[in-house]
Amino acid sequence: MSRKTGRRLFWAACLVLCLAGFLVSLLVGPVRTTPGDLLRFIQSPDRVQSAIFIDLRLSRAVLAFLVGAALALSGAILQGYFRNPMADPFVVGVSSGASLGAVVAASLGFEAAVFGFSGPGLLAFLSGLAIVSLVYALSLRRGGFKVETILLTGIAAGALASALTSFFLFMRSDSYDQAVFWLLGSFQLAEWGQVATIAPWVVLCLLASAWLARDMDLLALGDETAQALGCPVRRVRKVFLAMSALLAALAVAVSGIIGFVGLVVPHWVRILIGPGHRALFVSSALAGGTFLLYCDLLARNLLAAELPIGVITAAVGAPFFLYLLHKKR
Repeated sequence: MSRKTGRRLFWAACLVLCLAGFLVSLLVGPVRTTPGDLLRFIQSPDRVQSAIFIDLRLSRAVLAFLVGAALALSGAILQGYFRNPMADPFVVGVSSGASLGAVVAASLGFEAAVFGFSGPGLLAFLSGLAIVSLVYALSLRRGGFKVETILLTGIAAGALASALTSFFLFMRSDSYDQAVFWLLGSFQLAEWGQVATIAPWVVLCLLASAWLARDMDLLALGDETAQALGCPVRRVRKVFLAMSALLAALAVAVSGIIGFVGLVVPHWVRILIGPGHRALFVSSALAGGTFLLYCDLLARNLLAAELPIGVITAAVGAPFFLYLLHKKR
């Protein structure tokens, strides 16, 4: 089987699984519904069924797909950026920074919705981007920077943000329950406003990453070689770092911290379809959205009470991470 045929089969399988996941998401929920109910709604919509199928279930499924696509695409970008298959969207401090912003907002009682974000979501988004900007600024050395410096600076900044998050939780224990939403991830608050807020940015970053994929292929050869082959290395690295941070911050802002999606999905996709970044970026976004769609279904239906979705992704991702670690050894 040729690689091109394998890619087509992979995309077809992902599309079928994605459509099936959306269908199951529409039918499964606290209110019992059947395929017949869905068909009757399509033929003759009413207000109650519209609230169930469209406002509650479809918005949640679409948001889960977009967040999964954003995290997986961000992970694929950073794995190419660092030339390391164990990099993920949170390695540059986005998750820790976003958690800090959300906990601060919860501690201060900031609940006003702005641009489709809740109060904690907005501060999570802004603080996540602020941490990445700080990491980038601290990593500059005489107009340039090294990938290793960004990685280590991101780890240090993330540790500091995590310490501040723990401090705010200790000082304002009454905000702990709300903070758990951000620390473990959930789509319980999903709505169409959030979908409309993040969807254009996810699509724009996907198109831009596909357009710049050849430059990422050249970066895999090393910065000096890429520069010699015509790649504007410094400019491209800035764009890719900004896109990965934006995608991860958007995802955290609407769903909280959902780990391992950006680690597991791009690496698995690379094994199946090869290392070419244009196909890898598109395939990772599709597979990541599908993966998180099914994780959300499990989180809603595995137990009587809804599980945080971060628990499901960690249960899948942690064994895979250990496998990668020992394989690298």
